[in-house]
Amino acid sequence: MKRLVFILFVLSLVCAGGIQSSFAQELDIDELKKDAPKVYIDCPTCDIDYIRKEITFVNYVRDRKEADVHVLITTQPTGGGGKEYTLSFIGRGEFADINSTLRFFTQKTETEDEIRKNLVKTLKMGLVSFAANTPICDRISVDFKEEVKPTAVEDKWDFWVFSLSGHSLLNGQSTTNMASISGNFSANRVTPESKLRMGLSARYSENNFEIEDTTISSTSDSKSFSGLYVKSINDHWSVGGFLKLSSSTYKNIQFTAAPSPAVEYNFFPYSESTRRQLRCLYRIGYSFSNYMEETIFEKIKENLLYESLSFTLELKEPWGSISTSLEGSHYFRDFSKNRLALSGDLSLRLIKGLSLNVFGSYSRIHDQLSLPKAGASYEEILLRRKELATDYSYFAYIGLSYTFGSIYSNVVNPRFGNGGEGSTIIIH
Repeated sequence: MKRLVFILFVLSLVCAGGIQSSFAQELDIDELKKDAPKVYIDCPTCDIDYIRKEITFVNYVRDRKEADVHVLITTQPTGGGGKEYTLSFIGRGEFADINSTLRFFTQKTETEDEIRKNLVKTLKMGLVSFAANTPICDRISVDFKEEVKPTAVEDKWDFWVFSLSGHSLLNGQSTTNMASISGNFSANRVTPESKLRMGLSARYSENNFEIEDTTISSTSDSKSFSGLYVKSINDHWSVGGFLKLSSSTYKNIQFTAAPSPAVEYNFFPYSESTRRQLRCLYRIGYSFSNYMEETIFEKIKENLLYESLSFTLELKEPWGSISTSLEGSHYFRDFSKNRLALSGDLSLRLIKGLSLNVFGSYSRIHDQLSLPKAGASYEEILLRRKELATDYSYFAYIGLSYTFGSIYSNVVNPRFGNGGEGSTIIIH
């Protein structure tokens, strides 16, 4: 009996020591986390909860001005249908002299889970250099995987990527029904030296309405082929051309063909395209058109020479992002037949917690050559089955968002999903 009591006493001491050691270790980690770098992840589409769970050696904040490290994550499409992720690590305060950029690529066939694992892996590599200057670095270990020697890429598809898709939609009730079918096919080949894109698309839709004893039917049909070829000259210049073939009941076009050679200059190097671009694109083209109905200019077909010039600015910075484009075009036969289009998208962080989002577009339109002389019926107008004459078009959106409270966002709690999150909606 005495021996049993002695054994239980020893076990209790061991357990107490283990608990005390575990508790002390937990307190130690909490103390270390207080001095760990504060990180702001600038990526609206990323799985932030997954990142927080996988990378625990930093503190996460929801306001960039509170961060020691601003991680700006941008993407752009690749020739294979995937994406190039660019992670810019921007140090602030005591880390201001540490800045780096890392990249990784995804394939079109990769799942969301595979993509977020690659993202976390790349984030860890970039954040280690910041954590290395804090006490928590004592708890971080780095594993080395055997380096794979570079080999020449052998691609049996010669960098060609094909995509085929089809869609159908049925919707109805006792007095109305709608059906549509569409299909798309694309073939792309992208290398550092050139880019070739081709696409085919077709769409047919039909609407039927029963009003008393009358049935009103309306259909629309469109087909198109688009082609693009670009040759890289250097880090600023590119040359190439466009080709478009199409038919559309909406635009009164039985068939149109429009080839147009083009040249582009990027004021920033193309290698910086994920962060900033200022491109100037000039096109000169020839179009041949056959119309379904006689146009308002009493034409059933015509050949036209035209040109266009566009400027596009895209910036993605820690303060936000801006994208704007200005394009003008005209026909040489009649300079009064022209179009001017301006669009812009701004996301701006004004002050701590306050963000401004603005989008707008405006087009001055004087080149609607294919409008039918007979006009459009009420049904075609209401269902938007035919293009209508206009001098301009516009669209605008503006929004403000403000967040306040705790700046830290380390905790992940998935219980009950995201239900119950408060929001206020005002409708005018």
